[in-house]
Amino acid sequence: MRKRFVIGNWKLNGGLAANAALLDKINLGVGINAGKTEAGDQSKSCGVCVPSIYLAQVQHQLADGFVDWGAQDVSRFAAGAYTGEVSAKMTAEFGCRYTIVGHSERRAVFGDSDAAVAEKFGNAKNAGLAPILCVGETLEERIAGRTEIIIMRQLRAITDKFGGAGLDGVILAYEPVWAIGTGKTATPAEAEAVHAFLRAEISKFDLEIAANIPILYGGSVKKSNATELFAMPNIDGGLIGGASLVAEEFLGIWHAL
Repeated sequence: MRKRFVIGNWKLNGGLAANAALLDKINLGVGINAGKTEAGDQSKSCGVCVPSIYLAQVQHQLADGFVDWGAQDVSRFAAGAYTGEVSAKMTAEFGCRYTIVGHSERRAVFGDSDAAVAEKFGNAKNAGLAPILCVGETLEERIAGRTEIIIMRQLRAITDKFGGAGLDGVILAYEPVWAIGTGKTATPAEAEAVHAFLRAEISKFDLEIAANIPILYGGSVKKSNATELFAMPNIDGGLIGGASLVAEEFLGIWHAL
């Protein structure tokens, strides 16, 4: 059985006091299900991806809790004269389980190419982090019928460099760009169709990896639509943006998993 995830992406948000209050509420709410105890449900996991400057705080607060944590990005470089960068190895020292790579905001706003995403992906795996690899199309690309072409180009940047085996231990996230932060969301059937396509394509590389890789949906997921989305056979949870900053909303999504 594939493991299922609800992972929050705080993006450029946070503050020490606000973080502490939010993490306390989330940890308590997830802990009610005893998610990491021997009697708990080991088939699903909750996590938060936070700005790197807060990783020490999050590690300290969640180390003995029920919620995992990770970063929102890592450098394409392992070390060197790259002022302002944070490497995957540095990130891993804060107990992170995973890091997001290839988020559409990194691609569109900061110019991350498919090649750069692949380098970040490789550095994350080398540091022992599970990459959360984001793929997705813009509204214009969807209208033009290019959704499958775009997401396969993004996926191929990884498989061409690391082979199909490189997807082992990875979390995939389908995030239609037109549904991120817009209040719009793909219908469960629309999202399921893309997830099923991704899994079928991955099966051409490795049937076992295709069967076991978690594919999350991200794009204005809320507690009001999470149950219907998560009921789809190929949707294994969500990568949650704005709703992850509100404990009640985020926990509502978690409990829908």
